[in-house]
Amino acid sequence: MPLGKQAAESDAAPAMAAGARLETMRRRVRLSRLVLFTAIAAGPAALGVAVLSGPTTVAAVPSDKPTAVRSAATADPAGYAQVFVDAWLRSSTDDANSAQARLAQSLAPDVDLPDPVASAQRVPATVTAVRSAQREDGEWAVTVAAQYADGRLRYFVVPVTADASGASFAVTGAPGAVAGPARAAVGQSPYRVRVPSDGHLSSAVGEFFGAYLTGAGKVGRYLAPGVKLSPVSPAPYTAVAVQQVWGAEEAAAAAQVPANGTKVRVRVQVEARDDGGRWPLAYDIDLKARSGRWEVAALESGTVRDGGAR
Repeated sequence: MPLGKQAAESDAAPAMAAGARLETMRRRVRLSRLVLFTAIAAGPAALGVAVLSGPTTVAAVPSDKPTAVRSAATADPAGYAQVFVDAWLRSSTDDANSAQARLAQSLAPDVDLPDPVASAQRVPATVTAVRSAQREDGEWAVTVAAQYADGRLRYFVVPVTADASGASFAVTGAPGAVAGPARAAVGQSPYRVRVPSDGHLSSAVGEFFGAYLTGAGKVGRYLAPGVKLSPVSPAPYTAVAVQQVWGAEEAAAAAQVPANGTKVRVRVQVEARDDGGRWPLAYDIDLKARSGRWEVAALESGTVRDGGAR
């Protein structure tokens, strides 16, 4: 073999060996990363084992903590109790085969039906569940209000049990007549600044509600940039007049529109009219000043808060 060729091969041998060692090191780094990421996913204990054992050793370390299994929360049986009380109040032992009696007995087979006199006004106009209280696991007490056409309002508490999945219910006893819920104490309103009826803010909200409730104009022209709000459709009223505006900030009552970006919260009382009469309505809204005018930034009725930009 020529000396030049032997020299070239002898020079190439160390380079090839160095390249092989470099590739081996790269593989070890990649394997180390894989082991480290796997250990992080497995938990702190496995991470410690992986770090101590090196890149070529993977040890599975079982956790001594029990696995948390979430079970479905017990569903509120308020609707079930409401259906039962409605059917029970419309039932009679004299007509145990009526549709309402059969429904009541299917929901609570061990509960006796009422026995009203024939002349009694016993059929409620509406029945509504107003409160649910969970006593123990699966045991509930549901308060139901029955409103009659003559204005009477009676409350009943119904014991209901629910299974572990919250998919099945049973009325476990007869309804009990109880006093209605007490009226909760009302805190002081944050809206304490009286806003002039002839000011810029009152005019802005009047025009907005005219578009929102009667379809007089486009709602979008009264909204702050980025806010999306659709008018009530079809328009339920033919006219809307602002009765009073109260603000939470002094800026709401300013004679001139404040600087750009100024925000205020107000409560607006309006009177809406249709063919059926006049209707007092109230709204809490947020407004923002921009370019010398007030724009609606949020309507506190659920419409904007739940589905629109704000």
